[in-house]
Amino acid sequence: MGRKSRKILLSESDKIELQTRSNANSLDYRYVVRAKIILLCAAGKSYKEITDELKVGRSAISKWKSRFISNGLIGLQDQPRSGAPATYSEYDKARVIQKACSRPKGGYSNWSQRRIAKECNMSQTTVHEILKRHDLKPHKVEYWCGKSTDPEFEEKMLQVVGLYMNPPENALVLSVDEKTQIQALDRSQPELPLREGNPKRLTATYKRHGTVSLIAALSVHEGEITANTIEKNNAETFLKFLKKLDRKYRNKKLYIIADNLSVHKQKDVVEWVNKKRKITLIHTPTYSSWLNQIEIWFNILTKDVLKGAVWHSKEQLVKQLMQYVKTYNKTRAKPFNWTYKGSK
Repeated sequence: MGRKSRKILLSESDKIELQTRSNANSLDYRYVVRAKIILLCAAGKSYKEITDELKVGRSAISKWKSRFISNGLIGLQDQPRSGAPATYSEYDKARVIQKACSRPKGGYSNWSQRRIAKECNMSQTTVHEILKRHDLKPHKVEYWCGKSTDPEFEEKMLQVVGLYMNPPENALVLSVDEKTQIQALDRSQPELPLREGNPKRLTATYKRHGTVSLIAALSVHEGEITANTIEKNNAETFLKFLKKLDRKYRNKKLYIIADNLSVHKQKDVVEWVNKKRKITLIHTPTYSSWLNQIEIWFNILTKDVLKGAVWHSKEQLVKQLMQYVKTYNKTRAKPFNWTYKGSK
């Protein structure tokens, strides 16, 4: 074992401050390490133990220990360098980070760099540099799938993934869901087409021609889409679509994956499925409709058809949706390379 470091006696206030710094996310990492060095020295750790834990050299341990003994907490700050002094202290920078990581008041949901700069009495450029250095982006929002509350999540998830990865022989796995409230939007002026130097342009004002809903099934291992436009998303419509799938794939055993929407579990639906030996209806776990591969295709549909489109009538929208399904099946239908790359 290495030589024991001479123990440092900490006041209660210094100990609290050092512990706060050692756990801080808003400080530069070098200040976090310095606080940890002093805490470990105070705990009687040897130089070798501190080196192994913090991956720092003996000279760094000796340097910050000596500075702390001589000057206390102030000794852990960087000494002034030659040249112009820094405009903002570490405290000022920490204020910017704290603002960006907190919820704003006054009815706002998100911070902008301009408002952070105003609150901290800094230029927007300075705020931008501080946030960039710490990889903070208060303007950006990402979405993630929360943990399912379904007590049978693992069992249901494994059943769905098992059908994707190793389907039963002479069986077809179908992923089914509805995409509702597709708006048939028209523009008050004709669209200006894409030209060199200019994107396609649409007027900001529009007219509504009603909405359309689409129910679709993806044949997981072939990539074929079966779809109908529907007026109402209810159990009757869902059952009618199941019967269509039954007729279409007459000689196949069907495993149909659907989410937990109430219409998918309605009494008439359950009774009809129970009478059909060739059909097994499987529901994804609660809050886990992302397991349903048809959602991937709906995303493709949105990009290919719905985004930035113009329809002069509801009928035109219906016609285009069904034409797209036909084209997709003819030219692009193939299984998705469905993988999981997260942690186990």
